[in-house]
Amino acid sequence: MPSGNQAMEARSAKHAKFRELAQARTNRALEAITRISNLSNRHLYEWDEAEVRKIIRALRSAVADVEGRFSSPKGKLDAKFKF
Repeated sequence: MPSGNQAMEARSAKHAKFRELAQARTNRALEAITRISNLSNRHLYEWDEAEVRKIIRALRSAVADVEGRFSSPKGKLDAKFKF
């Protein structure tokens, strides 16, 4: 059975790994959102408001799913966006 110190070290290692992964994944998500916002350039792309609302709705839903997973963990989510 691990001693109190070993348990604390294991918890600390898990927390460090969480922080490392959370930072990298959050930064990748933010970069992806920035790339999506680049699609707003009307000189390069053509889109209608319904398409934009669908994108925004999908992003908000994904953020709500993340919040829900942190407040009460569930099974894996496997959602993909499509028009």
